[in-house]
Parts: sequence; C-alpha cells; structure tokens
Amino acid sequence: MTSVLHAVWKKSRRCESGHCVEIADLAVAVGIRDSVTPQQHLIISPESFRVFVDGVKSGEFDRV
Repeated sequence: MTSVLHAVWKKSRRCESGHCVEIADLAVAVGIRDSVTPQQHLIISPESFRVFVDGVKSGEFDRV
C-alpha cells in the first residue's frame, strides 16, 4: 500500500474555495481527506469507494 505521506492527493478542478475533498489512490485502498485538515483522513476499500461514488451520482445523498 502506498503511504499516506507519499500519496498523490487529487481534488476536483471545480473546487475553487480551498475547502475541498481530496482523494488518493493507495494501490489497495483509497484515501479521502478534507483539504483544510489534511492530517486527518479516511482509508477505505476501493469497493466501498465505488459504492459511495455510485450513491453520489444517483442522488442518494442529495438530502443528507
């Protein structure tokens, strides 16, 4: 697994405020963090990330 310290973190090109969600491919996992507090992060499985992204795309979280 790629170290979180050496990971390449990416954010949406649409994020202009500096308060952005960042994602890192850690080879066997996916890292997720807030750009404001990069020292705090979540590490989830690629499958869990796919399920989350599918939920976002389908509007599952629009009212949360």
